[in-house]
Amino acid sequence: MGATKQGSILELVERESLTARAALASLEPAAVQDGLTRAARLLPERSAEILAANEADLEAGAATLDAGALDRLRLDEARLAAMAEGVRATAALEPLDRDVRTWTLPNGLVVTERRIPVGVVGANFEARPNVAVDVASQVLKSGNAVVLRTGSAALRTVTELVDGVLRPALEAAGVDGAAVGLVRSPDRAGAEALVSLPGSIPLVILRGSGASTAALAAIAAANGVRALAHAEGGGVLYAHASAKADAVRALATASLDRLGVCNRLNLALVDAATPELAAAVVDACAGLGVEVRATERAADVAGTQPLDRPRGHEWASEPERVATVTLDLVDGLDEAVAIANDETSGLAATIVAEDEAAAARFLEAYRGTAALWNATTRFVDGFELLGTPETGISVDRFPGPRGPVNYLDLCLRQFRIVGDGTQHR
Repeated sequence: MGATKQGSILELVERESLTARAALASLEPAAVQDGLTRAARLLPERSAEILAANEADLEAGAATLDAGALDRLRLDEARLAAMAEGVRATAALEPLDRDVRTWTLPNGLVVTERRIPVGVVGANFEARPNVAVDVASQVLKSGNAVVLRTGSAALRTVTELVDGVLRPALEAAGVDGAAVGLVRSPDRAGAEALVSLPGSIPLVILRGSGASTAALAAIAAANGVRALAHAEGGGVLYAHASAKADAVRALATASLDRLGVCNRLNLALVDAATPELAAAVVDACAGLGVEVRATERAADVAGTQPLDRPRGHEWASEPERVATVTLDLVDGLDEAVAIANDETSGLAATIVAEDEAAAARFLEAYRGTAALWNATTRFVDGFELLGTPETGISVDRFPGPRGPVNYLDLCLRQFRIVGDGTQHR
C-alpha cells in the first residue's frame, strides 16, 4: 500500500478518535444506561436491516471464508436476541463506582483510590459482528468512548449495528452518538493505524486469530499503545485417576458444543494408569465427529490418529482442522499441571476427579486465568461468570486485567489525596 493511502487512513482513524473524545463529556452514567437499554430494544426492531446487511457480508465472504468463520459471521434472530440480552444485562449493572477505598494517613492526609476513564478505547476484531455491540456496551459503561474497526468480512453488518442501533439509541438518551466511532475502511492499514496513536487511543482491545493479533500487538508495543490481546485460547481437561468415566465423557462432550471458540476443549490429559478414561474422551469426541490426535504416549489408544502438531497447539485457530482434540497420557497430576502451565495459552484448565485433595492441589498449582474442578472450560466466559458480555479473555501473564475483561477493568487507577496544608514529608 502506498504511503499516501496509509497516511489517509491514519488521518481517518485519528479524526474518528478525536470525534469520539469530544463525546466523552456526554457519557453520564444514567444517560449511558438509558442508551444501552434503548439499544437492546432497537436490535430486534431493526432485525430486518441488520440481517440484510449480514446476508450481504455472508454472500461476499462465501468464496474466501472457511466454515468456522462464516458461522461466526452469521447472524439470525436467535443471535440478535442474545446480543440484546447481553446489552440489557450490561445496562442493568450498577454504574461503575469510581471510589474504590478511602483511608487516612497518620499525618491526616485523606487518600482515596479511584478508577478514572482511559478516554478513547480502540477495538479491532474480525468476522464477529456481535463483538461490536459487546465491546461498545462495556466501553461505554466504563465511561470511555470507543473506536471500532473490523475487516471487510463484517463491515456491512457492523456499520448497520453502529449507524442503525448504537448511535440512534445513545442520541435518543442524550448521549453524543460519536462516542461509538467506526473505521469505515476494510484495509488492514486501518487496524495498524488503530494501534499507532498513543495520544488519541492509548488502549486497544484486539480480538482475532493468533498470528494477526500478535502482529498488531507488536505494532502497538512499538508505538507505546497498551493492547489487551484476546487471541490465544484452548481449554485443558485433565482426567485424574480418581475420575469416573461417565463424568469424563460428559465433560468432554459439554466442552465441545462449539468448536470455533477459545474456551472449548483443546487438550485432554489422562493419567496413564487409567486407559478407560482415555477411551471415554475418544468416545465423546467420536460422538461429535471430532478427531483425536494422540501423542506417542497415547498412540495405542483406540480411535486416535498420530499428533502432527505441538502438544499445546490450538485447533480453533486452524480452520481446516478445527474439529480436532489432542490427547496425551501423563504420569500424574504434577506432570498434567506442568503441561497446562508451560505448553498452553493459560486460558483455562479443569480437573475431573473424585479425589478432593487432588483437585485442590491442581487448582492451587495451575497458573492460568481460570482453574476448574468437574466443570467445563466453556464456562470461562464473561456473561456466564459475571453476568455481562466481555470484551474478550486476556491471558496476560503480568498484573492487569486477566480472564474475562469487562467494564470494571477498562479504567486507570488514580489516587486522590486531600490535606489541610499542614502536612509535610
